[in-house]
Parts: sequence; structure tokens; C-alpha cells
Amino acid sequence: LGALEPDAMPRATQYIPQMIAMIEDLIAKGHAYAAEGHVLFAVDSWKDDYGKLSGRTVEDMIAGARVEVAPYKRNPMDFVLWKPSGEDLPGWESPWGRGRPGWHIECSAMSYELLGDSFDIHGGGNDLMFPHHENEIAQSCCAHPEGTFARYWLHNEMLQVEGKKMSKSLGNFFTVHDLLEQGIPGEVIRFVFLSTHYRKPMDWTAEKAREAEKTLQKWRAFTANVEPGEVVDDVIAALSDDLNTSLALHYCRNLFSVGDFARLKASAQLLGLLDDNLGNWGWDESGLQAHGYAFVSEAGAKVEPSQEHLATINNLISQRADAKSERNFELADEIRDRLFAAGIVLEDSKDGTSFKIGRACTLEKLEALK
Repeated sequence: LGALEPDAMPRATQYIPQMIAMIEDLIAKGHAYAAEGHVLFAVDSWKDDYGKLSGRTVEDMIAGARVEVAPYKRNPMDFVLWKPSGEDLPGWESPWGRGRPGWHIECSAMSYELLGDSFDIHGGGNDLMFPHHENEIAQSCCAHPEGTFARYWLHNEMLQVEGKKMSKSLGNFFTVHDLLEQGIPGEVIRFVFLSTHYRKPMDWTAEKAREAEKTLQKWRAFTANVEPGEVVDDVIAALSDDLNTSLALHYCRNLFSVGDFARLKASAQLLGLLDDNLGNWGWDESGLQAHGYAFVSEAGAKVEPSQEHLATINNLISQRADAKSERNFELADEIRDRLFAAGIVLEDSKDGTSFKIGRACTLEKLEALK
């Protein structure tokens, strides 16, 4: 997909000593207590700030709780930092006996070791906002009151498939690897994901994949021999405003429609698209023929174009120019798309419109333009 490797991919089991040390510190500061082999975080010790991320009050959370409260809890909202382990479960020795860490303390201990008491961005699904992220904030800020923990929270919505929630029970569960095995290019998958703002439900559909592939094929063809220009300010502004990738792609489409291919290439590459490392999957590996007017028939034989063929292309280019001058951009785009489907790529410049013939172009496709 063109995603960069993270700097660190920590495993919780490598940080057990740090978790135990953080739990001991929370007990010493009065924010946690041991009971019956468990250690629990005392929500009352940080009650004023607990729930701010999700917008809930402790009273509302207690009223909405349906799980039976364990007898060793002082407060129904107190959550586990350490719990006992039987012989059939993973466990480590601790001051409270053999046991294992609670879910939330793992993230707090690892983020502190790798990023310190304050860092910029914490991501995760919106279903983790409560209780997981609320509990992370509480224990981290109590253990390290000099810090802020995460400064910004990016909570993504859930993934859907053809309008339905992805789940194994519905039989619509698949992975990125599954899509790649089906022959869907990674860049297409990336484009579909970026087409929806991360805070909105992302619906994966076959139609969206087809449209993304069609768009990227055009972008790649028209920018194949173009040096990247400057990233447009609108794209930067969109990404700066809560990572609005869908709006950034909208501006990229605008650049394509006006033929600003240099800035399109730069702006798309900022989004991780049109990158050479993702392969030139949209056309054959040789890309576009620079200016050679040689067509290839379906049988693979090269034939010279007739004057009639060239006149057909130039006539369509002229019709497109007329449509643009009349501000009939829908017709202009339709003509451009017809030529592209035949393997002919238009290039707009201040001097007018020129064309290149890709190796995807065939004599049969050109005949169909008439």
C-alpha cells in the first residue's frame, strides 16, 4: 500500500518490568491499590478528569454498567492493572504474586518507554475511546503528572463492506493480503481508503475499487513523463485540517481536470500515490511511447497510422477545445476519456493540446473512435 514501516513495533511481553514499575509507582502515589492478588486503578483519585475524552461522567458510566462488580473493587469503575494467572495461563512474578498485566497498562508503559511522558498523536478505532483510551490517559497522567500523554487523538470509524459492517459472521471479512491476492493493486486499495475521511465509516465496495483504478490509470498515464511541481496549498490545508484526505483527493481531481499534471503529481505523491515504488501497474512496464505514431493491432503487428486516423484524433481534440471554450466541461471530459480508453493521452499546456500514443492503443480501438 505504500505505507512506511514504523520505527518500533513493541511486544507487550518485552515490557513486563516497566509495567510492574509503573503499577508500583501508581500505588505509591495513591492512585492504585492491591486486593486479592489484583491491582486496580482508583478512578476516584482522578475523578475530575476521567471521562473527558469520551464526554462521559463517572456517574453516567456507573449507571450504564451492566457487568457484575467484583467484590474487591472499591469503586465499580476501578479497572485492573494486574491480575492473577493460573498455571494454565501466561504469567510473570510480581510483588502481588504470579500474574499478568491488564490490557490498558501495556500501552501506557510501552508508550512512555518509547515516546516519553508526552507525544503528539494517538490513533485507534472509535470503539476504543472508552474504556481503553480513557484508562490509558488516567493511569499515564497520574504516573507522570508532568506530562500530557497524547496531545491529539485520531479515532477512526469502522470499516464496512458493500454497506454492511465487516464481520466474520456475515462472511464478508477479508484482509489487505486477500485483496492483493485477487489482483487489486495496493495503490488502488490506498486510494479507496483515503477517499473517505477517517472519522467517517469507510465502505469498501467493488465499484469504488473500479473507480479508483480508473482514476489512477488516468493520473499515471498523464503524469508518466512529468516532473513533479509544487504541492498546491489547498491540499496542504486539507491535510492540516484533521487529516482530511478525501478533500485533498478532491483538489487532486481538480488539478487533473485543468491539466495541471506537474502539481497533480506532487500533490498525489504527498498522499503516497503515483509513487514509482508502487509500480507502473496502470500501463505496461515501458510506460508511454514518447512520440512514436505506431499502433499495435490485436494480433501484435505494428501498423502505420493513416492520415485518417490522425485526423480522427485531431478532430476530437478540436471538439474538446470547443467544449472547453463553451464551458461544457462535462463534454470535454467525456472526449478526453474516450481518447484515453483508446490508449491516447492528451497533454494540455499554454501552447495548446498535444497527444501521446500509449502501447495500450490498438488499431481496433482507434477505429472505434470514428
